[in-house]
Amino acid sequence: MPIDLTKPIPAGPAAGDVLAMLQNLQPNIVKPHVREFLTILFLEFGDTASAQALLGKIAPMIKSASQHLDEVRDFKANGTPGSAYIGFGLTRTGYELLGDGPVPADASFRAGMGANKDLHDPAVDTWDGYLQEPNRLHAIVLVGDMLQPDRDAALAQVRQVIATVPGVQVIGEQEGVAQHNDNQEGIEHFGYVDGRSQPLFLQDDIDRERDFTDGISAWNPAFPLEQVIVPDPAAPNPELHFGSYFIYRKLEQNVKLFKSSEQDFADNLGITDDERAGAMLVGRFEDGTPVTVQFDDGVESPVPNDFNYSSDIKGAKCPFLGHIRKTNPRGSGGFNQTEQQERRHLMARRGQTYGIRTDNPNDGLLDNKPEKDVGLLFMAFNTNIAQQFEFTQIVWANNPDFPEVPAGSAAPGIDPLIGQVPPNDQRPQMTAPQKWGDGTSMQTVAPVPQAVTMKGGAYFFMPSLAFLKGFVTSATAD
Repeated sequence: MPIDLTKPIPAGPAAGDVLAMLQNLQPNIVKPHVREFLTILFLEFGDTASAQALLGKIAPMIKSASQHLDEVRDFKANGTPGSAYIGFGLTRTGYELLGDGPVPADASFRAGMGANKDLHDPAVDTWDGYLQEPNRLHAIVLVGDMLQPDRDAALAQVRQVIATVPGVQVIGEQEGVAQHNDNQEGIEHFGYVDGRSQPLFLQDDIDRERDFTDGISAWNPAFPLEQVIVPDPAAPNPELHFGSYFIYRKLEQNVKLFKSSEQDFADNLGITDDERAGAMLVGRFEDGTPVTVQFDDGVESPVPNDFNYSSDIKGAKCPFLGHIRKTNPRGSGGFNQTEQQERRHLMARRGQTYGIRTDNPNDGLLDNKPEKDVGLLFMAFNTNIAQQFEFTQIVWANNPDFPEVPAGSAAPGIDPLIGQVPPNDQRPQMTAPQKWGDGTSMQTVAPVPQAVTMKGGAYFFMPSLAFLKGFVTSATAD
């Protein structure tokens, strides 16, 4: 029977059509793959023959989602390390050059990231060079692992394969290295826990969230498969062979500017606590404590996620402008969208930090903090780019009027982290409470300056393994 895309994957080892689907799905889509060390290669194909040859050679190197889940279970039971992660995606121009089967239909994917001016991204000619020419960017290869030597070994194998295909060039590379706090939660370079609130697509993960964290009574992390995978139109059997649209954006973080902005934001509001000011901008304290839950940081690990904004309808605890409230309003966005409708815009994020810090992030100093060359590689899987990534960026993050505020209240302002305005426009003012929990103490203050700069990006489709293996010949299999 067809895969039920309206639900998560059932608990326990997969069987039947679900197993067949997972055996032909790339890893890291329905469940994040551990990749503390990551290298991303951006490829250009010389012609159709080189494109087809590359796919035939790399297909056997990519494990399935099924194998990934088996490795996770084996690691939990026996401590056996899993194999390296290799992911592969194609751009629209990559598909066209490949010349085999239909191009995935998503309109945004076909147009490319640079075509959507409503994202308010910097001009394409300011992006990293290999991202400026979409007609040359045909494919992406991601290679990652928990351990650097294992990543290096897998990467060497991938490079060797690429080198054997005449006409295929690596036109760009990007390294990623995960960052952690003292509790070993993943953080980004501003110091805040990142990636805690994720859609979950496996009932096993949902049950684990319910039983071993703060629960799932206020916020349900369960999401249907139709929000992360779509039938692969070029695969032999689209009812069993699935892929996903992959968003890549390089976001450079000016840590020095943001940390000074926390201080200025506190001063503008007339509060003395820079940490709480930063938490108001992000929506969580650095350790992950949701600012809508309590006045100070200090929650126990794991980081809480079972909350909503039902007790904070005026934005008096977590300001409406808070990054995590802007990008996941949890039913509080307004504008006649129900919580269920809001949930349709959320996506499976698989981001990773990049850049090497030479300072001690926790030394309390400001002057030595990096102003460039560190940041976040934003990566996410979508089934509808316009309704997920682009909606979140345009209608939520970039919109100074979102979320909807009570009548007579001032607009919250754009997302202080990832919000962008059109070129040459001024960032709008921001509204936040002077006193935590006091809806009458709202202040409209100057905006924080833009401390995150988008350095380029692209849309890819991560095809099914069944599609990729269609290019394997007896010669490449040997």
